[in-house]
Formats: sequence, structure tokens, C-alpha cells
Amino acid sequence: MSEEMSITSYLAQGGVLTNPSNVPPRYRAELMKLMATFVDSELAGAAGFADIINEGPGIKARIAAARIVLEKTDHAEKVLRIMGDFGADTERYADHHPWTARLEREADIGQSRTKHDMRLAVFNYPLEGWADAVVMNFLMGRAVVLQLEELSHVSYQPLVEAFRAILPVETRHAELAEEGLMVLVEAQGPDGLQELVDYWWPRVAASFGQEDSEKFEGLKAMGLRRTPNADLKVRWQQDAADILDKAGLKPAA
Repeated sequence: MSEEMSITSYLAQGGVLTNPSNVPPRYRAELMKLMATFVDSELAGAAGFADIINEGPGIKARIAAARIVLEKTDHAEKVLRIMGDFGADTERYADHHPWTARLEREADIGQSRTKHDMRLAVFNYPLEGWADAVVMNFLMGRAVVLQLEELSHVSYQPLVEAFRAILPVETRHAELAEEGLMVLVEAQGPDGLQELVDYWWPRVAASFGQEDSEKFEGLKAMGLRRTPNADLKVRWQQDAADILDKAGLKPAA
């Protein structure tokens, strides 16, 4: 196991690594990218949602929103701590990124990232009010659950443990967003909400990344992926569409 080729074969056969000392350079690079994307998305998502807390309709909704902000920040810290094991400057990392930075509402960057950080593209768009935040968090919450289920089987054991602790909390966030969506539908009907679904649907769909089989096969060989992006996106589309149908809403065309 001392040679990189031996480690590569070990990973391809389903092996698991437990500390940074025996991690090959390419594996390290992909693992750090994976962790940075998660951390940056959680911190950017929490920062954006924090500005909406006081627009919640009542104390219960505001408490739920504040808890989501707290827990997403805690999730970022859990994974950032693992990045620190690989030499990341965790204090500077958290304090010197513009987590509240957003693009114009009608910007269209597809799956690309900005120069700021590694957040998923969807977290570069601003939230405009409570209903907008609920719809975005509902759609993204369903995506996050699927993505975390996928990442809860990566070949780096400390990260597996972190993601498996995070998954049930993020699942609850998705449930709260679904509950919030149903409250909005009951209070105001589906008409105004459909416009928000149409806005966020393609932006959340883009968070599943490119459907590049060559890239996927490389990650799969390292034990960092199991399910192709296209398959995950189809599952999300079906899951989200079923819930939207109950609310009298539909996916974007």
C-alpha cells in the first residue's frame, strides 16, 4: 500500500482511506474539490438565507429558518475541519470569502462557478422574499438529500462519517421547506409560486453538474462517486415533481 499504483488499485476495488498520509495527489485534489464545493455551498446558502429570517410569517417560521442557518454553518465546519487535516487554513477560509455575494437575479451562468469560491452556481443567485426562499430551499433541499446520500459512500472514511451525521439534518431541512411550501400554497394559492418554481427549477437542476462519463468513471475508480449525475438528476426531477403536483404546481418546462 506504500506505492501510489497500489493505492489506486485498492481504491478501485472498493478500499477506504482513513488519513491524509496515504492519499495520492490526484485523489487529494478531487477530494479537496468535493469538500470545498460542499463547504462553500453550505456557507453561501446559510449567508443568503440569514437575510430572509425576519421575513418569515411568524415566530415558528423564523425559528425554523434560524435553525437551518445555524445547522448549515455547523455542517460546513464539520467538513472544513477535515479540510484542515489536509492543510487548509480553516480560519482564513471561513472569514475571508464573500459568502453574501450574489449575481444579478437574471444572470445565467449555468453550471459555472464565480471567481469567489467553489459554491454551486445556484448559490450565486439572490433570494427575493420569503416565498422565493421557501421555493428555492424546497427544490435545492431535495437535491441536497440525494447528493448527500451519494457522498455518504465516498472512500475517505472521516468524510463518510461527517456526511452520514449531516444527512438526517439536511433531510429535515428539506422536510421543513416542503411544509413551508404547502403553507404558502394554502395561504395564497399556486399562481405566484409557479413563477418562482420556473425560476429556480433549471438553476437547481444545474447543480447536478455535467453528464461527463469520462470524468465520472475517474471519480468512480477512486471511490468518490457511485451514481452518474444524469441518474441523480432524474431521481430529483421525479421526487420534486411528485411533491409539486400535490401543491398544484408543476416543474418548469
